[in-house]
Amino acid sequence: MAEVLPAAVGSAKGTEPEVGDAIRTLNTLQTNASYLEQVKRERGDPQAQLEAMRGFLERSGLKVEDLDRLNIIHVTGTKGKGSACAFTECILRSYGLKTGFYSSPHLVQVRERIRINGQPISKEQFSKYFWLVYNRLEETKHPVHASMPAYFRFLTIMAFHVFLQEKVDLAVVEVGIGGAYDCTNIIRAPVVCGVSSLGIDHTSILGDTMEKIAWQKGGIFKPGVPAFTVAQPERPLEVLRDRAQERECPLYLCPELDAFEGGRRVLELGLAGTHQRSNAALALQLARTWLQRRGCRGLGELKEVPPSTELVGRPVPLAPAFRPTDAMIQGLRDTEWLGRTQVLPRGPVTWYLDGAHTTTSIQACVRWFHQAALRQDKPHDGSEVRVLLFNATGDRDTAALLKLLLPCHFDYAVFCPNFTEVSASSNADQQNFNVTLENALTRCLENQQTWTRLLEEKAGQDSWLPAPLRAGGLLQPTPARGTLLLVPPAPRPLNSPALVFPCLAQALRWVAQGRDPRLAAPAATGAHPHPAASSGAVLLREAAAVRVLVTGSLHLVGGVLRLLDPALSQ
Repeated sequence: MAEVLPAAVGSAKGTEPEVGDAIRTLNTLQTNASYLEQVKRERGDPQAQLEAMRGFLERSGLKVEDLDRLNIIHVTGTKGKGSACAFTECILRSYGLKTGFYSSPHLVQVRERIRINGQPISKEQFSKYFWLVYNRLEETKHPVHASMPAYFRFLTIMAFHVFLQEKVDLAVVEVGIGGAYDCTNIIRAPVVCGVSSLGIDHTSILGDTMEKIAWQKGGIFKPGVPAFTVAQPERPLEVLRDRAQERECPLYLCPELDAFEGGRRVLELGLAGTHQRSNAALALQLARTWLQRRGCRGLGELKEVPPSTELVGRPVPLAPAFRPTDAMIQGLRDTEWLGRTQVLPRGPVTWYLDGAHTTTSIQACVRWFHQAALRQDKPHDGSEVRVLLFNATGDRDTAALLKLLLPCHFDYAVFCPNFTEVSASSNADQQNFNVTLENALTRCLENQQTWTRLLEEKAGQDSWLPAPLRAGGLLQPTPARGTLLLVPPAPRPLNSPALVFPCLAQALRWVAQGRDPRLAAPAATGAHPHPAASSGAVLLREAAAVRVLVTGSLHLVGGVLRLLDPALSQ
């Protein structure tokens, strides 16, 4: 663990410190990469992790029983759990309830992780509660075995303090990683639990099969507390059923969103993409069950479930659909969740942002991008440039993710670390002490090589794409196909279409070429040395439309949002 900065601690005891001091001190409690390593080390005795978390909570001045007052909705899953939480929170806020929402990771500012009524807590609130919790933990440290909770554990404890003191009516709590041994699982009496779509992620911690991952996710089930899940593959669903039975938890399968529409008008969702429909269906069940268990009336008439559909071929009973109330319809429509299927049109440049980082979520992202890009008016002269901006973190199979992106037919692939600038020291919210620029750039260069190899393999399979000519070991210019999805093929010379930049600011400036009013034009000096960068710059400046897909990492999307929308940093 990094050493705590004495100056920051000292300032807490004098005048009210600025939020920057709080965030810098928070960063010394380790960032995500070392937290994952810590979780891996403690895997041998995972129960000890939860005991340690209870100890930290008590040292901060709370007991586990205090959390019962928060009327928690606890949600896990691999994909879509954040979106399902966002839908659920917005629905319940539409009923006039005061909501708390704890999620991870943050995109631009760490305050985003702890929300009241859909808004990140203020800088003043963050500073107040940070130092309240931090100083209590400092004062109760063991003189020999001095210990502080890691970054994510600390923020979880802090969120509980915020929600209790701000007197929320309910808290929607998103699991960090897994479920059974996640630090949020000290919650002992939630009102209702949810499991979004399962997939393969964090395999070094959760296991390398869907069944092992399902076992971990089912660890949040509690006796007598209803739980809902969306459609899952057969074996993982059976694992969830077994976990629910052993924990005496009534588990139900959510019907598809079509069942809630009942032939009437299609429910309008604030989040784009067909994959969001299952997240919305889960949110409707979670919100209605919460309202029902809290004694609310007028919750929408339940629809009869035909006996033939209830159990046939399903290891888990199907929950009845119902007619959504006006508040539910409004909540689904008003939901916002930055960095997920988000479109930012900026004149000729359109940015498509999605933090997908698993194979299944990248597949959903590709479907959404095709649909969203097709909706745009096609340039009359057909001059369109399509760019991929990609990075991936952790132990993810980057080659598998990149292969899924090939059908989008990008003219350029740009790889860069998640750092907004080469020096990130001025940006405490985005600091990560566990990833060096050198390591991150090495990963980007590997991604560049993987992309080039995938294109060469694709060229060998597709007669319409000429194989690149190699001379002296270097990739030579080759006529590229046009962007097949939107305009007829228009051959034009390109060098290898994969470029690496040392930071996001440089990458975005090259892509936008001064055509996005929020971004400066690229510097005339110190231009990218790759020949494709200069030829590409001409195409990007002259194209009638530039469409940029940013994906592979929520941290990457967060860094891009910070640069494209500076107001988010205020």
